[in-house]
Amino acid sequence: MPDTGSSTRRQWQFDWRILLFAGVFLPLLVSLGIWQLERAEEKEQQLLQWEQQAETLSWPRQEARGLSNGRPVTLLGRYSDLTWLLDNRTRDGVPGYEVLTVFYPDEGSAVVVNRGWIQAPRTRDRLPRIDVPDGVLEIRGRLAEFPEPPVLADSETLDSGWPRRVQALPRAQAVAQESTLAAKVIRLSDSEQPGAYRADWEPDLMGPQTHYGYAFQWFSLAIALVILTVVASYRKTGANNDNDNG
Repeated sequence: MPDTGSSTRRQWQFDWRILLFAGVFLPLLVSLGIWQLERAEEKEQQLLQWEQQAETLSWPRQEARGLSNGRPVTLLGRYSDLTWLLDNRTRDGVPGYEVLTVFYPDEGSAVVVNRGWIQAPRTRDRLPRIDVPDGVLEIRGRLAEFPEPPVLADSETLDSGWPRRVQALPRAQAVAQESTLAAKVIRLSDSEQPGAYRADWEPDLMGPQTHYGYAFQWFSLAIALVILTVVASYRKTGANNDNDNG
């Protein structure tokens, strides 16, 4: 009676093709994971530095150092009466507008503040009621780009008076109303800020947690590659395997 146990044993068999494949891609996957960890650490340091600068540097000094998307800012000043309603913005499938109002800090250039989303009235001939807080206020937010129109799209509007409905708001169009505007827009950090509506932005800046997630994915692929290499290198031995090899 044949020994069926011996015919199903597995043992390590050298296959240079499998080992070459693993030898090339394993260091690559590990290095990508390490690189993402380094990027996460850099981003944490950058965000910490930005937070400190937002508390210690005046708005003019922040402008002088260069305004970067995602940088947090804290300003003390007043809202103006210049408000644009950025059209065709939806939340949860509901049409509405994003409210952009010029803000005058105590020091430095004026800046457009995106105060968040507001639901549109049922008919296009009506605009939502926009309230502008009075007095000196402290606002917190992050820098972002002006809402530029798509290529070849028309950003002009036929509306007059304030608030004014627009399809986009290039900086040049905003500067026509206020010549001292800063090069970036401020998005209020949350709906609790003075003058805020629904301010629930998607983050413009890839945060450290995103890099940690990518690192986990690369290291997981590296572990999977090691496991698959080991499994593929152990083959059945015995009569059946001999027959397969000719």
